[in-house]
Amino acid sequence: MITSISNKKIKELLALVKKSSVRKKQNAYIVEGIRMFKELEPEEILEVFVSESFENENKGLLKNIYPEYETVSDRIFDSISDTKTPQGVLAVAKRKEYTIDSILKEAGRPFSFLILDSLQDPGNLGTLVRAAEGAGITCIIMNENTVDIYNPKVIRSTMGSIFRVPFIYVKDLKKVIDKLQSKAVEIFASSLEGATEYDKPDYKKDIAFVIGNEAAGISKDILDIVEKKIKIPMLGEVESLNAAVAGSILMYEAARQRRL
Repeated sequence: MITSISNKKIKELLALVKKSSVRKKQNAYIVEGIRMFKELEPEEILEVFVSESFENENKGLLKNIYPEYETVSDRIFDSISDTKTPQGVLAVAKRKEYTIDSILKEAGRPFSFLILDSLQDPGNLGTLVRAAEGAGITCIIMNENTVDIYNPKVIRSTMGSIFRVPFIYVKDLKKVIDKLQSKAVEIFASSLEGATEYDKPDYKKDIAFVIGNEAAGISKDILDIVEKKIKIPMLGEVESLNAAVAGSILMYEAARQRRL
């Protein structure tokens, strides 16, 4: 049983929890909590760490899912956990790999993409991933300035949707938008200027919604190449909605139209 914070494995775990660069370099990420742990496929799991008290209460579960786990003292587990009330189980998992070409080839039609331009808040991204699954989104596409989807806060807020919704980070959103448009995917940018109300267009065809940064919105170079602008009308003195709320409304409007 590991009882020291200076243990090499514990140091490596802390780096994975805190640094996106380490997660990227090691092609791994952290999954914490019993529900998320159960959703991992055995082949995705690299290592499992459990607290002493969790082991005492869940030996049968651990034997069935991943018997080669490492036990750490409750005190050490608390120090590596990213939650206020740790559940006592933490897995190191392989990062998922998707490509835009594989998505376009394998996904069913019609396509529906969510494109994120420099979203920064982990909670917003996690909420959008969860909503994307509920609304039947084909894939989430993000530029490299968007917060790391493998951030532990993002993973927790997806409530498991991260395991089921394909996602891609790209260097150049403009090139990807051009590629989608060449495949007859209609791109809709959430914007307050020169926009039509969001529930007017036809979303039953192949579409993509673009959501921008929480403070700055969609970057000008992206807005310039997207012809279709949409807005969510609001009452009162509210000027804009939270990015996750706005994105969810748009995705569910598309899902509503496709049910009709």
